[in-house]
Amino acid sequence: MNPAAHEIVIIDDEVKPAQVLAEYLQRDGFRTAHILDGNSAVAYVRQYAPSVLILDVMLPGLDGIEVCRAVRRFSMVPIIMLTARVDEADRIQGLDIGADDYLCKPVSPREVVARVRAQVRRAAGPMSRDQYTFGFVVEEAAQRIWWQGKVLPLSQVEYRIFKTLLSQPGRIFEREALLNAKDCVGRAVNDRSVDSHIKNIRKKIKPYTGDTEFIFSVYGVGYRFGDF
Repeated sequence: MNPAAHEIVIIDDEVKPAQVLAEYLQRDGFRTAHILDGNSAVAYVRQYAPSVLILDVMLPGLDGIEVCRAVRRFSMVPIIMLTARVDEADRIQGLDIGADDYLCKPVSPREVVARVRAQVRRAAGPMSRDQYTFGFVVEEAAQRIWWQGKVLPLSQVEYRIFKTLLSQPGRIFEREALLNAKDCVGRAVNDRSVDSHIKNIRKKIKPYTGDTEFIFSVYGVGYRFGDF
């Protein structure tokens, strides 16, 4: 593990404790950023994709619980929550909405650094090649796509086409690009059948995702994932 390759974001409106924690992380070789409020934190994570979040529960604007919930809509970045609340119900709530770890204040900076190292190692493990996009998880090793803990019933060609769309949200993929999606070459896929496969993908994911549209047609060009 190369700590310098990882940015750790501390989200806490208390400046002094955040500075102390940043110093310990920097001594361990990590890069750090400090954000004071929840709204800015969500925007930062979306733009810069840091390696780990250290997230205080009590924040101005969006609190830590809401930040965690918002981040989990588009990212599986490891989140370590810090709080002065000691109730078991609070800890369970944080873990249930997607936090990876939960520490009660006061906490030793050395322990936080150790927890950060553990999260970085875990993210670098066998699951690190999985892709996370707006709630969809692409499990490359098994060639399947998950939605909220359930495997989507896609064929292999549908998997590869949908994986290609998920790889770059907002990008318009021409039909030819989808035809040439990795490992689709040589299979029974042609320009017109791409439309049929897209139709089937939409039909198959709808029972899981509801009425939310994820795949959009671009007239005369192709398709894109996400309405950006």
